[in-house]
Amino acid sequence: MTDAQSIDFQMIFAHAPVGLCVSEQRTIRACNQALAAMFGHTPASLDGQSLSVLYPSADEFERTGARIAPILNRQGLYSDERIMKRASGELFWCHVTGRALSRDDPHAAGIWTFEDLSSRRPVTAELTAREREVAALLVEGKTSKLIAKQLALSPRTVEMHRARLMKKFAAATSSELVNRLLGGQLA
Repeated sequence: MTDAQSIDFQMIFAHAPVGLCVSEQRTIRACNQALAAMFGHTPASLDGQSLSVLYPSADEFERTGARIAPILNRQGLYSDERIMKRASGELFWCHVTGRALSRDDPHAAGIWTFEDLSSRRPVTAELTAREREVAALLVEGKTSKLIAKQLALSPRTVEMHRARLMKKFAAATSSELVNRLLGGQLA
């Protein structure tokens, strides 16, 4: 057994097979090569940047931060699947998991992992920022009522977004829509 003194944690962080990021106040303080490559950047170019550079829009960055803060306060851990943006502008599905180092101030410092889901879940339609948020919550199995509460919208507004998503994905039912959002191909 190797003792903890001989483990090179910086090397492990730098070469981990998943995207890793350490953040302070939603600013990237350190990231590994896997994260930088996933988003089309270099680690040095991301150092000191706001995490907003990884989001499709500034609104999504702000709303996501507001939505996850109470969860991080309560649980200390957060995980979801959402659409993110590469430096090239390409949108892709990403599994994001984070841990707040202080529950009292969840954005003060955190450790985040990012997994690119694009090989099994391509983004196949042009979606608005709100449609991307609704789609991500539908994939989690949330009802329109729960989505409305989480996004501070009316259930009717969520239903309108769901209807637009169904049209864009040529889905006849909600389960067909979720299947298509997950990258499934229906005949």
